[in-house]
Amino acid sequence: KIRIKRKKTRIHGDYHLGQVLFTGNDFVIIDFEGEPGFSFSERRLKKNPLKDVAGMMRSIHYAAFGKILLNENYRDRDLEFLETWAEQWQHYVSRFYLGAYMERMGMNATVSYEDEVLIRTFQLEKAIYELGYELNGRPDWTIIPLRGISYQMKQYQQEKARRKKK
Repeated sequence: KIRIKRKKTRIHGDYHLGQVLFTGNDFVIIDFEGEPGFSFSERRLKKNPLKDVAGMMRSIHYAAFGKILLNENYRDRDLEFLETWAEQWQHYVSRFYLGAYMERMGMNATVSYEDEVLIRTFQLEKAIYELGYELNGRPDWTIIPLRGISYQMKQYQQEKARRKKK
């Protein structure tokens, strides 16, 4: 069991690529009302800002896998190649985003173990929320959060094995 103490603040609460607009010179973040599935009082609670970081990383996962997993016209061998490429792309872009966030916040670009655990936990929590959302509105899309859940579980297992070796 890990006890992690981090500062909390008001966060966006529903931070994803669709909430970020490029104006030509700058980026504008919209829709600060939080996750629509939560009550107003829940959305007002202060939370760890890494929750929004994890939300954006989940959105990057959707961008990487959405068209691939929802298209039934790919041949199996092409799908395998595309999924491998998408996984590498989403990993790289997510890590780049995380590093840029940490640097901008004046934090060490090397993510601490505790922050890594928080981010993975928030990503898993978000993927489970997305699964419920997709089951209610777009059942064909459940493959995307399911893949995210599977990816997070693999990450947990790999980290557990690494820590056991130490």
